[in-house]
Amino acid sequence: MDSHTGSAAYRSVATRAVHAGKDDLTDLGLHAPPLDLSTTYPSRDAAAEAARLDAFTEGKDDGGPPIYARAANTTVRRFEQALAELEGSEASVAFASGMAALSAVLLARVAAGRPHVVAVRPLYGTSDHLLESGLLGNTTTFASAKEAPSAVTDATGLVVVETPANPTLSEAGIQELADACAPVPVCVDNTFATPALQRPLAHGAAMTLHSATKYLGGHGDVMGGVVACSEEFARALRQVRFVTGGVLHPLAGYQLHRGLATLPVRMRAQSEGAAELARRLLGHPAVSRVHYPGLDGASRPADQMAGGGAMVAFEVTGDAPALIGAVRLITPAVSLGSVDSLIQHPASISHHIMDAASRADAGIPENLIRLSVGLEDVEDLWADLDQALRAV
Repeated sequence: MDSHTGSAAYRSVATRAVHAGKDDLTDLGLHAPPLDLSTTYPSRDAAAEAARLDAFTEGKDDGGPPIYARAANTTVRRFEQALAELEGSEASVAFASGMAALSAVLLARVAAGRPHVVAVRPLYGTSDHLLESGLLGNTTTFASAKEAPSAVTDATGLVVVETPANPTLSEAGIQELADACAPVPVCVDNTFATPALQRPLAHGAAMTLHSATKYLGGHGDVMGGVVACSEEFARALRQVRFVTGGVLHPLAGYQLHRGLATLPVRMRAQSEGAAELARRLLGHPAVSRVHYPGLDGASRPADQMAGGGAMVAFEVTGDAPALIGAVRLITPAVSLGSVDSLIQHPASISHHIMDAASRADAGIPENLIRLSVGLEDVEDLWADLDQALRAV
């Protein structure tokens, strides 16, 4: 890694999370990263600006002053540098949302003449819908992780997998999938695990994708998306971002960079609460099945889901939608990854955009509930879950 970042000296993810993207602040006489809200950047040298504009349109970014905020922003660059350091990638490219990030990945592969995608279900509902719709010029074959290698063709430009998956928390072996599908690049949606628990690039993935709105931000008050990848692919993504305008707002970049500093601490505490709730749900009479990494006793490679994560899914014997209205402490809302716990019914909200047949193919039952565990005391959360389950 670049010696300027100092990342080689700091092996702990907790240390990297605090300092990533900030190693130059002392020399600048600053403690907090500056917030750059400029939409345009003045220059008296038009010829130099023209040359730099040519570079931006080719997806290159030398770290110098931007010309226009659609090309680059200094605050967003700091977040991108920090996320790349945590994921162990050469670069990362930030977008206005997770869906904007996925759209850019698809458009880049279509533009490269590789429009076919192999997608491992289940995925986030809107991701599944986008892939299936072909709106961006792609074609998609849905398959299980075991079936994915046989679905690869000469036109395949991408394999997409989410592990742990949304909403069932099913897991896929990243290294096995990458090896079996090579040389086709594998894109891992790492939103649920985050680099605090899993670094897919260390297991053969070509890129990781995040809905940064979730755990990276961590407080339910910022929206964004980001892709960690090689510098070569980052250039293709920057080209797409430059012409489509799906840029991350500087204030969002500032908030996301700040959120990274507490990411390992939050994930550790939230994962502990989620694991305890999963164990208790296993014995509840109103629960027929619990989905949580580690409950099955499966072994994992080092740093691929070193913890179970902060998401729990469970199937109820009663009225699943009614459970959402019965909680009193837990927030009944879509999304996840916030410091407060959120609960939702995937078939009604996060995966409602998929038709019933597609949900069934993805293994998403109608009685499934998805719980994002926050930082509340686990006893208070259990009391609320228990009373809601008994009520319905």
